[in-house]
Amino acid sequence: MLSRCDLIKGAAVALLTLSIQGAWAETRMNLFKIVTIKDEIVVGLSADELQALGGNDASAVAHALAQKGDLTVWQYNVHRGPNGELQQAPTAKIGLLANASLRVEPYTTPYQIVPHP
Repeated sequence: MLSRCDLIKGAAVALLTLSIQGAWAETRMNLFKIVTIKDEIVVGLSADELQALGGNDASAVAHALAQKGDLTVWQYNVHRGPNGELQQAPTAKIGLLANASLRVEPYTTPYQIVPHP
């Protein structure tokens, strides 16, 4: 039989887990590969940033870039996290110019994605 203390501890753990999952869902990042004449880079946008651009996929990013002429985004690269595991993390805030970008593609990674600030 569970004691009252065990029930309270279990409820606290469940509440903490749900609040962390809720915060993680709010900061879910979407990665895109930007193919340019010179190279390819990976950038990350939050769901809110994508909605502000008018969509939630690569075509929204490409359309916004074409309409505005430039976008400021976070560049992502693979790094080791504090626990030693590889993760996709923001490295620099960069500007994209429409005339240098050829293609915007969705990008998937097997690593944990760290939200940008």
